[in-house]
Amino acid sequence: MEAPLPSSIRPLSPASALAFVRETRAGVLLCLAVTLAAVGLTSLEQYLTGGVWLETLVLAILLGAGLRAVWTPDSRFEVGIAFSARTLLEIAVVLLGASVSAATLSALGATLVFGILALVALTIVIGFAIGRMLGLNTSMALLIACGNAICGNSAIAAVAPVIDADGEEVATSIAFTAVLGVVVVLTLPLLGGLLSMTDMQYGVLAGLSVYAVPQVLAAAAPFGLAAIQTGTVVKLVRVLMLGPVILVLSLLFRDRTRPGGRPGLHRLLPWFIIGFILMIGLRSMDLIPQTFLLPLAAASSLLTVISMAALGLQTDIRAVARAGGRAVGTVTLSLAVLIVLGLALIRLLGL
Repeated sequence: MEAPLPSSIRPLSPASALAFVRETRAGVLLCLAVTLAAVGLTSLEQYLTGGVWLETLVLAILLGAGLRAVWTPDSRFEVGIAFSARTLLEIAVVLLGASVSAATLSALGATLVFGILALVALTIVIGFAIGRMLGLNTSMALLIACGNAICGNSAIAAVAPVIDADGEEVATSIAFTAVLGVVVVLTLPLLGGLLSMTDMQYGVLAGLSVYAVPQVLAAAAPFGLAAIQTGTVVKLVRVLMLGPVILVLSLLFRDRTRPGGRPGLHRLLPWFIIGFILMIGLRSMDLIPQTFLLPLAAASSLLTVISMAALGLQTDIRAVARAGGRAVGTVTLSLAVLIVLGLALIRLLGL
């Protein structure tokens, strides 16, 4: 996981800040252009059909991925796209915390929280078993299982040094989480609609099955703010499982870990999750003026759309074809297990 505060948002001198703006400008403007195109298509969709069938967030991903399929942005754009896909996304999550109060957390209930923790543990075990049965080695099977069950790329990056995974294993695992993460964001709302799920039910499903914390915003958006809030909080509980999982794996694989490879405890919880929690606390204590809530929500939404455009621009849809059948089968089956277990938990708890 990243250090508590990424360098891209640390205090900069005026000269460094200017250099940073110059370095990221082209990529950010490209993401903004894709965002504006997505907004325009949403307006056209509303005008022609009288409704919105594909949300702006989804259109931003599709447009970005479509552009990447026919044109790969050169080095001028890379830093700005990466900044938009990562840091702006994280800032959006922090701002989203202002729309979540302690009442939202308490609404989940202790039973659901324990159910989420049990589901994550069970998904890791089943995902690892699937990978081994399909012929993957231990490291690759664990990377896919942990990435699938917890938080995609961040979990893979955190687990890799603990289990001494090599670069090819990490790259292949991350390629699949990038591609399938977009697939889940695009298709999960269709499943929720087919099952006639309530906002609460769908928010729980999105939080349980979407890989990255910020992507929950895109996946849950078609079902409204309540689904976004619920999904984000559920996903937060999943992310918090990364610490215990890393500690367990570090004990199990302590003889295989390279010197200095084990991450410190301070690296197990990303800064934006801490910021999200702090914003929830401020909202719960009524320390955020009511007049600020709507602008904060709007800023979070805008940054999220820009970030989804960047995510699309970073997604190589040809990665699946290059990665091999065993990995494809492991990731696909593990994801299916995660969704089925999520639906079973929702039904079991009577949500």
